[in-house]
Amino acid sequence: MPKKILIIDDDPVIVKYLQAIFSDNGYESCTASSSMEGLDIVRKEKPDLITLDLQMPGEWGPRFYRKLRKDAELRDTPIIVISGIDGAHAIKDAVAFVKKPFDPEKLVGIVKNTIG
Repeated sequence: MPKKILIIDDDPVIVKYLQAIFSDNGYESCTASSSMEGLDIVRKEKPDLITLDLQMPGEWGPRFYRKLRKDAELRDTPIIVISGIDGAHAIKDAVAFVKKPFDPEKLVGIVKNTIG
């Protein structure tokens, strides 16, 4: 069964691009366009990894992260921050911080090192 990645980003172009990258490399993906929606999806889908944009309408990525870490069942889900703003320290336990625009091969390498 393929590993599942939750993509949380409000830019539909980035979401489609990430879905294509992950699909081409044998991963399943599910998506959320806001951190509020992301919490619902992560509880329902139980992804193996989350990619998280920091700057989104409503709640920003760091607030999603804080809520996720309070949930004992979900707190260990690895997170890769993918953002256009400099926020490398916004998510202290993130596996990696990838700045937009990003190199897809580098991103896939980080994913493979994290979840196989």
